[in-house]
Amino acid sequence: MKSQLKQDVDQLAKELIAISDDLYNHPELGDQEFESMKKLVKLLEQHHFVVETDIVGRPTAFRATYDSNKPGPTIAFLAEYDALPGIGHGCGHNLIGTMSVGAGISLSKRVDQVGGKIVVLGTPAEETNGAKVPMAEANVFEDIDVAMMAHPNGVSSRSGTSLAMDAIEFAYQGKTSHAATSPEEGINALDSVIQLFNGINALRQHVKSDVRIHGIIAEGGVAANVVPERAVAQFYIRAKERSYLNEVVEKVKAIAEAAAKMTGATLAMRPYELSYDDMRTNETLSEAFNQNLIEAGETTIYPADKGSGSIDMGNVSQVVPAIHPYIGLDKPELIAHTQAFADQTITPAGHQTLVRGVLALALTGYDVLTDKALLSQIKVEFERGI
Repeated sequence: MKSQLKQDVDQLAKELIAISDDLYNHPELGDQEFESMKKLVKLLEQHHFVVETDIVGRPTAFRATYDSNKPGPTIAFLAEYDALPGIGHGCGHNLIGTMSVGAGISLSKRVDQVGGKIVVLGTPAEETNGAKVPMAEANVFEDIDVAMMAHPNGVSSRSGTSLAMDAIEFAYQGKTSHAATSPEEGINALDSVIQLFNGINALRQHVKSDVRIHGIIAEGGVAANVVPERAVAQFYIRAKERSYLNEVVEKVKAIAEAAAKMTGATLAMRPYELSYDDMRTNETLSEAFNQNLIEAGETTIYPADKGSGSIDMGNVSQVVPAIHPYIGLDKPELIAHTQAFADQTITPAGHQTLVRGVLALALTGYDVLTDKALLSQIKVEFERGI
């Protein structure tokens, strides 16, 4: 049966490559991926998937289902297709989206024989306001047994961890005045932001080494001779685990409130993007994928990197067994979020990565569908990890 799956992928490869290259040539930002979504959905519908769009209140999100109408597990492949401003697909989401769709279609050709259900979830805006977060909160994964996706990178590596993250905006409101003739009448909101930065810098010495806190001044006044009545800072706060991140966030909020008291400004705090949880790789599922990636042609799979970024797949991994491995683009020096990374996705090496990823995902899905012991082990590991 696996040899037939390989044939299914080979037959689909040319069309998948064309779609991936088209997404590269027509990049769309998060929650604006209307044409990208249409291309992926059209292909799924051509292969008899039943598609629901505009799920969880996100117009470019979708759920595509192929049901064998026979008992069996439900396998989900997660598709990303948002681009970066100014760079396009510098994170390779053109490959990710096409890869997951291709894996779902390929596996659907065999699921009627073995039983089960295939789901492809279109998950917009991973780079900013990831749709996987509300999907996890809305129980979209409630009927799903495993969730998988694969991310391109310079080299292939195992699924690992990521940092939990909160994105918080601190808006200070002061009082305007002439900075030279009547400064005593003003309340300088920018001074509050500066004290916020100073306080956070002092905090860095007293948090665990996995914590990352980085921010910008989004608003800081309009003229040097006018006391700034409004100033805004935006921060990403990250940590290895959600529980410790919550502790750090409370400390940062206390610093922000103290900065307001120091100047007399008022403070409004709000999350300006969705919060991401840490990624919890299911090692049993990950090992199955690694073996299939080798079978698909990969020669070297590196150990998982210690996650230093944040991904909304982390939220998924908290509610269902999940993996987020990396598949090499045959260029170890590649740096993500660059034009060079985007350009590599449309080279012969990039096309090979796409096809290899489709096959590895599909083969892993087939293993879960047909190996009851494997699925049981995956679920036992997941339950123990909660």
